[in-house]
Amino acid sequence: MQSELKSLSKIFSETLLRIPDYQRGYAWGLRQLKDFWNDLEQLPDGKSHYTGVLTLQKADDYSKWIDDIWIISSKKYNPLYVVDGQQRLTTAIILIQAILDCVDDKTKLNYTTKEEIQKKYIFESKDEGISRSYIFGYEKDNPSDEFLKTHIFGAPSDNHVVLEDTIYTRNLFQAKKYLSERVSILNHKQLEDLFTNITQNLLFNIFYIEPQLDVFVTFETINHRGKLLSHLELLKNRLIYLSTKFNIEESEREKLRRAINENWKSVYHSLGKIQSKQFDDDKFLSSHFFCYFGSSPLKYNDKNGREKIYNWRYHFHDDIFYKEYLLEEYFTTKRTDNKKNKLTHNDIYHYAKSIRNIAENFQIVANPNKENTTIEESTLLNQLNRLSNNKIFQLTIVVQYKIKNKNKRIMVLRELERLGFVIMFHPDVYYTWQADELVSKLLGDSISPEELKEELSNTILKTIDSSEFLEAIRKIGKSGYYHWGRIRYFMYEYEQHLRLKSKTSRHLLDWQEDDEREDYDYDHKSVEHIYPQKADNTYWKERFNCFSVQQRNILKNSLGNLLPVSQPKNASLSNRSFPEKLGDAERQVGYKYGCLSEIQVSMEPDWTPLAILRRGIYLLEFMEKRWSLELGTAEKKIELLGLQFVAETYKLKPDDILAYKLHIPKLPDSLQT
Repeated sequence: MQSELKSLSKIFSETLLRIPDYQRGYAWGLRQLKDFWNDLEQLPDGKSHYTGVLTLQKADDYSKWIDDIWIISSKKYNPLYVVDGQQRLTTAIILIQAILDCVDDKTKLNYTTKEEIQKKYIFESKDEGISRSYIFGYEKDNPSDEFLKTHIFGAPSDNHVVLEDTIYTRNLFQAKKYLSERVSILNHKQLEDLFTNITQNLLFNIFYIEPQLDVFVTFETINHRGKLLSHLELLKNRLIYLSTKFNIEESEREKLRRAINENWKSVYHSLGKIQSKQFDDDKFLSSHFFCYFGSSPLKYNDKNGREKIYNWRYHFHDDIFYKEYLLEEYFTTKRTDNKKNKLTHNDIYHYAKSIRNIAENFQIVANPNKENTTIEESTLLNQLNRLSNNKIFQLTIVVQYKIKNKNKRIMVLRELERLGFVIMFHPDVYYTWQADELVSKLLGDSISPEELKEELSNTILKTIDSSEFLEAIRKIGKSGYYHWGRIRYFMYEYEQHLRLKSKTSRHLLDWQEDDEREDYDYDHKSVEHIYPQKADNTYWKERFNCFSVQQRNILKNSLGNLLPVSQPKNASLSNRSFPEKLGDAERQVGYKYGCLSEIQVSMEPDWTPLAILRRGIYLLEFMEKRWSLELGTAEKKIELLGLQFVAETYKLKPDDILAYKLHIPKLPDSLQT
């Protein structure tokens, strides 16, 4: 490859730059944007900054660039593909547009008019004509192409199409918003300095790919720098590369390449609708891998060349094998010439169609809403997602894919949610449960929805009828429910129960995964101790110091003492007395103004060991009804909670316990709107 160091101003000198169809879209998030901005802010006056590699390839097939042929032929612009470095380059162009948005048509930047800057970096127009050629962009059929023109550059659309929302268009929007906010507070002199830095002082190491190099292989090699490509993106490139290796008619080859691009476009359209970062490219690809290959053992060669058998049952959480198998075993050039295990263009075509079909179902499962499913099914799918169980998630995808009858699908999902909750009490059942066999049967149409539901019910019965089930709950009671893996899920479901009971439509408690917030507030406690961990307040000493340190620790982490909180501000109340935690009308911070579970606790006259015991039993009763369990009498529930010492201290009788009920909360007037 030839290489040289260039500024953005020199790169954008009579060139047209296009991101080719085998490339991913814009993948930078806030972290990368902040790093980019910090690099610019910290750049000393008159100094240059090495930005990274930009790999370009001559676009010999520019004839399909219909809107650009005029500028290539008449003005001799050089058409180039951006093979590597598009993230930095795209960010730089978005920043230039953000600067232009702050400047009126009469104002100059460094003695250069807005129109001149637009012509160099954004678009050129034919004299007195309507044709417009964009200097930088995507190939025409990429959803990001239209989005870049209309939402980033602010151009009117000539296309009568619904703008597609994808992961990449969302990232583009976020970049424009972030950079525009940073630029909007700058004065004219600061804008000029920033424009100089971005166009003159950021230096790219330019590599030009020689014609004899295979661009697809080069793409895979160089794109292991910076923000790594997902395996879904690498796989798309690999399939396009393989499409060039088959000895087939050119029309067939072109159709195959078009099919790969169109199916991947649909995949990213589906994935782009998913809000949660939990369901990323790799999560989707592993789900499709499981659906496509089923649960049959797969043959592969280890690093020493020895043939091995991959068994799903023992590697269900393996997030490496599927990546290696697809790129190193299944979709390889050696298989295109392998007579015994030959890979054909039909195999790739059908794989691409399959990945599109699963993506549509993956999106429904990962992001259920009123547009793609019913309220009842959406509720069940959200519950299954919150369980964060890989086996159950994979089975849910296949249930959504294979069971077309809505009522039968809901029947199965309801039983699957119940299983997902109870199975965590019994590790032996969890690890030996053969979800892979059920997936295989469902994919092979060898099990009906009714039979599948029966299989799930049998697994549940096997779990809850065993002595280990109650023993597991007893152990949790002794060690404390605060560390129980299902505490957040349980508390959230109880909150929904209260919402239905109180006939409240408002959701006062959100389920939000901590890792989905880039600037997550670590003071936010999703589950709080009512009787606090640091109970040095006189109020707590008067009520709890009659018990030993060990007993007080059990009470602190007991089920009845735990509460989901709806506001980060509640963290400031964590070690205060119970009356202080309730809050006041002036500040409206506290249990009285929180979620329904908080409001319910605020209706208690006092918070004592007895209140913790009674609420714990009440919550276990809810658990029994919600998941159809049998946890025994009130005395048995006290034992499961590990609070026999409280019952003995207060000399409780069974009738005293059974007569206790928590009040159904109602929203205060201040929370009604």
